[in-house]
Amino acid sequence: MQRVCFLLKVRAERLDEYRERHAAVWPEMLQALSETGWHNYSLFLREDGLLVGYLETEDFAAARAGMEATDVNARWQAEMAPFFESLDGARPDAAMKPLTEVFHLA
Repeated sequence: MQRVCFLLKVRAERLDEYRERHAAVWPEMLQALSETGWHNYSLFLREDGLLVGYLETEDFAAARAGMEATDVNARWQAEMAPFFESLDGARPDAAMKPLTEVFHLA
């Protein structure tokens, strides 16, 4: 099982709305994540907008490709893109650059 962690930055003026959106993620989005291999997926948000994402998956590239192939993900990413800083035209899911794991207590 791969453990994947990534960072993004939510715009300060959109923090409350971002929290609200994630308190009510679309059921079809949740189903797509589960079906494409995203397990134990969590998002942590700091008050300055730093977003830390964590998930476990058998194959991150395959999990990303699986979501890329869904219509619901395209709709979700289009709605979420304005919440983020520094995407340089990329969708939020494409801007997720996994951090290198340097320690894990098994």
